[in-house]
Amino acid sequence: MFLCFPQAQSEEAFQQTKVNGVQNSSPKADYRPVQLSNIPLPTTGGHVTDATGKTDVPLIEDNRDGTVSVRYSPKEEGLHELQVKYNAEHVQGSPFKFHVDSIASGYVTAYGSGLVHGITGEPCNFMISTKDAGAGSSTLRGLEQGGDFLPRQQGRHGVGLLPAHRPGEYKVSVKFAEKHIKGSPYSVKITGEGRKRNQISVGSQSEVSLPGKVTDSDIKTLNASIQAPSGLEEPCFLKKLPNGHLGISFTPREVGEHLVSVKRMGVHIANSPFKITVGEKEVGDAAKVKISGKSLSEGQTHKENKFSIDTRDAGYGGLSLSIEGPSKADIQCKVTGEGTNNQTERIKRQREAVPLTEVGSQCRLTFKLPGISPFDLGATVTSPGGVTEAADLGEVEDGLYGVNFVPKELGVHTVSVKYQEMHIPGSPFQFTVSVWVCGGVGRTPEGRGAHRVHSGGPGLERGEQGMPSEFNVWTREAGAGSLAISVEGPSKAEIDFKDRKDGSCHVSYIVAEPGEYRVGIKFNDKHIPDSPYKVYITPSLGEARKVELAQLPDQGSMPNKAQSLLVCKNGAKGTLDCKFVAPSGAEEDCFTDLLDGDLYSVRFVPKEIGIHYVHIKFNGIHIPGSPFRLRIGKDEADPAAVSVSGKGLESCVSGHKTDFIVDTCNAGAGTLAVTIDGPSKVSMDCTEVEEGYKVRYTPLVPGDYYVAVKYNAYHVVGSPWKVKCTGEAIADKATIQESSSVVVETVEKTKHGDKTQHSIIPKFHSDATKVTSKGLGLKKAHINRQNNFTVNASGAGNNILYVGVYGPKSPCEEVYIKHVGHNNYQVSITYTRDRFRTGCERVGYVIRDKGNYVLIVKWGDDHIPGSPFHVEC
Repeated sequence: MFLCFPQAQSEEAFQQTKVNGVQNSSPKADYRPVQLSNIPLPTTGGHVTDATGKTDVPLIEDNRDGTVSVRYSPKEEGLHELQVKYNAEHVQGSPFKFHVDSIASGYVTAYGSGLVHGITGEPCNFMISTKDAGAGSSTLRGLEQGGDFLPRQQGRHGVGLLPAHRPGEYKVSVKFAEKHIKGSPYSVKITGEGRKRNQISVGSQSEVSLPGKVTDSDIKTLNASIQAPSGLEEPCFLKKLPNGHLGISFTPREVGEHLVSVKRMGVHIANSPFKITVGEKEVGDAAKVKISGKSLSEGQTHKENKFSIDTRDAGYGGLSLSIEGPSKADIQCKVTGEGTNNQTERIKRQREAVPLTEVGSQCRLTFKLPGISPFDLGATVTSPGGVTEAADLGEVEDGLYGVNFVPKELGVHTVSVKYQEMHIPGSPFQFTVSVWVCGGVGRTPEGRGAHRVHSGGPGLERGEQGMPSEFNVWTREAGAGSLAISVEGPSKAEIDFKDRKDGSCHVSYIVAEPGEYRVGIKFNDKHIPDSPYKVYITPSLGEARKVELAQLPDQGSMPNKAQSLLVCKNGAKGTLDCKFVAPSGAEEDCFTDLLDGDLYSVRFVPKEIGIHYVHIKFNGIHIPGSPFRLRIGKDEADPAAVSVSGKGLESCVSGHKTDFIVDTCNAGAGTLAVTIDGPSKVSMDCTEVEEGYKVRYTPLVPGDYYVAVKYNAYHVVGSPWKVKCTGEAIADKATIQESSSVVVETVEKTKHGDKTQHSIIPKFHSDATKVTSKGLGLKKAHINRQNNFTVNASGAGNNILYVGVYGPKSPCEEVYIKHVGHNNYQVSITYTRDRFRTGCERVGYVIRDKGNYVLIVKWGDDHIPGSPFHVEC
């Protein structure tokens, strides 16, 4: 970027108030300052030539959007010329010419950026001052399209002109009393939209395996940093490698011995710090990057222009590419090389919003889970009030099941579906029962989105070459939107999609080659929770397809007790290989004995409590259904019993601590994992409280944060939550989503006495101060007659209206409430209201005795204005 003047004017020297893109100077200034905005092509240089041929220095500001703004304080009247150059060449429209008048000249003057520069299709604004100029009429011509002449205040007029849709130089004439004013006609340079830029970034990191095996839960409790030979220390990423070992990823910057520190709760793990050596060829060197291709020097519009970037000899590092020009270029980058020749198949389907359900209506949640016995399935529904009941579960068609229930309350219900006493993928499910008249309980637009979509099924965990891999997607709670499915891996996938028209759908895909695939699920162009999924597709089962599991031990057996299962080869030719993986990630081989013919006994001794995975392979390939899940010990941890609440799930302010409570009472002991994703990392801690655990966090940058709460690796109902953060940024915003997490091994907690009682009344959002009432019945009453008054709660949100009357001897004889809006309702003590209708209630009461009465009117738990009323009878 070229600078054709020595330095920019300081901000302090340019104090004024902006009006219509023009800066008004302080009262002591003799000339109006000039400001030009949105000059295309970024630059930090330019110079102004004034009327006497001298040069002066303006203030140049980079708008960070491909344009700059120029501000200048003139020192004399006359015609000025502004030159803005980029790489020693004039930018589009340069040089710009403008006329400077004295503020108190006594003549008609015109000023503003619209007399100097404009952009096609956008208004050019300027002001005309006729103060102290005497009587006369103003005329305006120019810019081909004409202008709007709008009176502002006495002696001043604002003008907005719409230039033609072609760049060029235009003339604007301003006359007063049929004569040109000073500077008229003005020369206005109209430019195009400016240059557009698009950029992408890709990169590679060195991946190093460290000694020792880890589990996914271990990774969440560890953090790591790497120290270079120069002493520079920076964080690095930890991951579980395919072989189960701990691995780190980092970008090498120096040659020599590095120290990798891996800590848990601030304490080094065994053998930490680890020593690794970085060679010269591993350090990124931009000078060794080779670029070739005809498109580097010339290209064609509306056609693909290709060039190649060879980084094979340049070590590890990040590659950034930007293309800037008259229009925004669509950049596509394909990474090639050994092991990276992946293919991607995508589909997109529009999802319609499912009609809201009502209390007393038939509700259904469906899922497809092929290859299981329906006798091992069970389902329950927990109401917002905490009442759990068994739900009807039946097979709709082959492998497709439906959970049916009739809700008795408004609000979020929890639907738990278990197979062999373990939650199926996706369970527990959130199911909102709401009608719009209930107010505050329904699925609001703010609560919808990709974070409300969930998915689950074997096709997101494993698959077989050439065979369908299936999974479910539930979008009911997310509302309407576009659902996109992608499968990326060694071969192109054939994707089949079936919409069940109830807020759920079934996806099946087939791939031709084995290997590691990534399945991405997006809703409205945003990944849903846990997407993308890493799926390993095994080679064709071949003979392994004949092998079957004949018997699996009972779920819930105690640890340190031998377990055995039976495997039948059914005539298959080959070798049987078995192992089991404990919850900690420890792997052990199983003992295999031939019992009779093709029947084998597989034995092992589990030593831990939790879910174990039994891997049964034949000729190195998993048999159908492998790995099999076996629960050891009594697992009382139930994610469906966990509830989360607090202000930290609703909104937050950057730099301010907020919190929420995870209630684990009656959910059993388990592993609580909280993850917060957002535009920056958050400082977070978790402390034990009476009802469970309090999570506190402090965001540093405004934006949307997503709070995910899992219990024993299952999302609890409502997770993840979308939290809007406001305020000023106190840290740099990350270019990608940052993630912060905390993992806690919980202890069993229970509620006692009255604390176990849950209210079945929904949570309302209302303001009793906005309720109005009127009528004679609020002041005076008559014996043996109805005494009436009205209550209008149409602007007070949604709640329940309570009316009570008490007299000198006893309560009144009768109180009744009737809704007089557009909907018909039955009278009940739990009467609810429609927040979209006129909210008026006609209230009447009958009393028998003379005296002074107290009339109480409440909207929910709060008195309305004037309540309690004193009524004389």
